[in-house]
Amino acid sequence: MSKPNLHSPPAFPVVDQCTSIGREKETVVADMDGTLLRGRSSFPYFALIAFEVGGIFRLLLLLLCSPLAGVLYYCISEPAGIQVLIFATFVGMKVSDIESVARAVLPKFYACDLHPEAWRVFSSCGKRCVLTANPRIMVEAFLKDFLGADLVLGTEVHTYKGRATGLVSGGGVLVGESKAEALRKAFDETYPPEIGIGDRVTDYPFMSLCKESYIVPAKPEVEAVSHDKLPKPIVFHDGRLVQKPTPFMALLTILWIPVGFLLACLRVAAGALLPMPLVYYAFWALGVRVYIKGNPPPPAKKSTGQSGVLFICSHRTLLDPIFLSASLGRPIPAVTYSLSRLSEFISPIKTVRLSRDRATDAAMIKKLLESGDLAICPEGTTCREPFLLRFSALFAELTDELVPVAMANRMSMFHGTTARGWKGMDPFYFFMNPSPAYEVNFLNKLPNKLTCGAGKSSHDVANYIQRIIAASLSYECTSFTRKDKYRALAGNDGTVVEKPKLDANKVMGC
Repeated sequence: MSKPNLHSPPAFPVVDQCTSIGREKETVVADMDGTLLRGRSSFPYFALIAFEVGGIFRLLLLLLCSPLAGVLYYCISEPAGIQVLIFATFVGMKVSDIESVARAVLPKFYACDLHPEAWRVFSSCGKRCVLTANPRIMVEAFLKDFLGADLVLGTEVHTYKGRATGLVSGGGVLVGESKAEALRKAFDETYPPEIGIGDRVTDYPFMSLCKESYIVPAKPEVEAVSHDKLPKPIVFHDGRLVQKPTPFMALLTILWIPVGFLLACLRVAAGALLPMPLVYYAFWALGVRVYIKGNPPPPAKKSTGQSGVLFICSHRTLLDPIFLSASLGRPIPAVTYSLSRLSEFISPIKTVRLSRDRATDAAMIKKLLESGDLAICPEGTTCREPFLLRFSALFAELTDELVPVAMANRMSMFHGTTARGWKGMDPFYFFMNPSPAYEVNFLNKLPNKLTCGAGKSSHDVANYIQRIIAASLSYECTSFTRKDKYRALAGNDGTVVEKPKLDANKVMGC
């Protein structure tokens, strides 16, 4: 919650007047909401945790409690208002779930709101400390991993047997004099810090303890630090919500989900039950936009012994092969690394799971290509941001009939991928967007002189295709892999435990 600074003129100079040269050996202490971040309200970040851990009903509880929190915050007591938000959000949650969301979901939203002037000063100092009323468990991962904070002092949430009670422990909510006291304890030996940065009157006590202090004025029109200037790029992030859930967006999300789920079921049914030549038109009729670019090759002619084409697709969601098939007007089988049973059941195309044994997978893909065209996503997992992960080189060794396909999509409310949640809901969340869109761009077939058949190594071929797909999408190539993504977001290497195999004629999915 934010509270306007009623003191005018301010007691300290504005942060624009602070020099950032020669500060490498100095210590800076900064507030978070309204200081390091442009936004002065922490409600959206509480709402993200409420939805990602507790679902729609926890988000509804938080939204219903927010008027009470606002009245307490503005009229009675700032700590009391913040305590209401903490209780409504955290009570009963597993600490491990809160930490997971703080690590995998919140950094993307925090990074999009970084204040340029506060960051200029904060980043120039050799030792960085953040002093915030927000729960430490909620902000520490972002501040340390992405902003290089050495110390994070925040409100401590009380826990019992691995779950949050919704109460606060220690010195209570860090506001006003509580911040100053926390600063005294933390900097007992090196006291006082050289620079203090805040944005409101309740920051004055801790700012007064610093040698220099600066105010960040409330200027909503200030543009956030651009993505290319972020201290660390956000390549991987998780969570279902696309937009920051302000109170209005949270209410809109809650009201839309029942309607959106019914609409998603209708769209899924259309894609699964209708003949593939009709799916493209059905999607458009149901508000799903499919844009086709380039010139796709004709289907392989079995009568002449022609082998199938291998479509090399960038990977945005598990629906990539579905939209590829809809664009071609015919079902294209696909190979996949992992897939939920629900996605297998509702999928209109045949896919085969890769075993991760190189020889076995190579033999299987060759056999499938003898039967016709095939699709593969060599990244091995999805990526939401404008980056392409490293391409596995196996596909380049199996055929010279390679057609790169640049896949891109647009979602306005919900992400259609997850690393932490149940993947079976991925297609439903994608189709729950009011008007989701897919762009399928068929690039030129790879010339024979650039294939393994002409003496090129499989790694050279894979890297070349990665580069031309990235160029067509204005994306950046990376060397990150599936393991890197899952270690960052889910704390594991993304390995899927082998499940009992389905009947050979019922191996489906995408």
